[in-house]
Amino acid sequence: MPSIQKRGSSYRITVSCGYDANRKQIRKTKTYRPVPGMSSRQIEKEVNRFAIVFEATVKNGEYIDAGRIRLCDFCPQYLEIASKMLSPVTYSAYERIIQQYILPVLGHFRLSEIRPFHVQMFVQQLQAPGRAHGKQVDSLSASSVRRYFVVLQSILGRAYKLGMINSNPADSERIELPVSNDAQTDIFTKEEAEEMLRYLEQEPMQNQLLIHLAILTGCRRGELLALTWDDIDYQTGIITVSKSNYQLPGGEVCTKTPKTKGSVRQVAVPEYCVEMLLCYREAQASLLTGENHGHWIFTRGDGSPMPPQRATRWFSDFLQKNHLRHRKFHSLRHTSATLLLLNGTNIKTVAARLGHMQISTTNRYVHAISEADKDAAELLGKLFSGDHTK
Repeated sequence: MPSIQKRGSSYRITVSCGYDANRKQIRKTKTYRPVPGMSSRQIEKEVNRFAIVFEATVKNGEYIDAGRIRLCDFCPQYLEIASKMLSPVTYSAYERIIQQYILPVLGHFRLSEIRPFHVQMFVQQLQAPGRAHGKQVDSLSASSVRRYFVVLQSILGRAYKLGMINSNPADSERIELPVSNDAQTDIFTKEEAEEMLRYLEQEPMQNQLLIHLAILTGCRRGELLALTWDDIDYQTGIITVSKSNYQLPGGEVCTKTPKTKGSVRQVAVPEYCVEMLLCYREAQASLLTGENHGHWIFTRGDGSPMPPQRATRWFSDFLQKNHLRHRKFHSLRHTSATLLLLNGTNIKTVAARLGHMQISTTNRYVHAISEADKDAAELLGKLFSGDHTK
């Protein structure tokens, strides 16, 4: 990735192009001067486009139009830009999808050569069974296909924004995508949640607390696992949600803090949950063997933070053991929002508890409730109209 340094009103672009005979790194530089009157956003786009073109020029020894750059050459530039906007977990997923699925199919194409036809063929190929890593693999689910398509759409969208192509060939309106069966928000009904909580009484106290907090607060899995004891106000029953834990493949559990103060939120829990927290805090010291006592709420046996995947695996095993229908851990968050709305809680309050920046994000739950209500009305209609039509 070229180095971009602001120098007064201009920008110096530096590109490394190997080493000389004395093993000294060779660098080429070029200056970019914005056109007067450009906005900061326009300057950012143009300087990035300028840097990519200059790097291609240096490494190929000749001027190369941006449209002649191959997708495989642009993807590292894209990831460099995306790294500043994506969470570490999402960035890792994008990197894997690009390497395993996108580049083997489309990497050799120049950006200017990719058409909606090629994107559609990429989508079709994802849906077909084949071989990967030396073994036969099944076709991807509809939701996975749509997720991988979004990554390609983002790459080509970035190239379009940088002025490297004239349009985005992965525009959703031009591509036929498979219908995802899990597009509907999956939740526990009130009765199912009550049944699950009854079985939960047989589980270790830490696991009980995890599920109760998930339903009561609507927090994401990473937010729950990042909670520390000093996040709890035992007098008011308010929990401060200010960070999230994640774990990349093969790595340790890491903590991510929000970029803005507006991302920090406070969520109230009922008195019984405060009592559960106090009870578990008192018992935790005798359960742990490590030196991390008194910090994390949800831990391994040595007091280090619980890995997110461990929580997911336990929840899946718990549901299976008790013959409950499988749902993702994230469905507890959906359940929290839906139950609040069903019981008349204002949508702005629900959005604030979930940490949604926009009400439109929370509206998905309103839609789910409306659909359920329509289904119920149709069922009643069939029951009563059936008696009169016989």
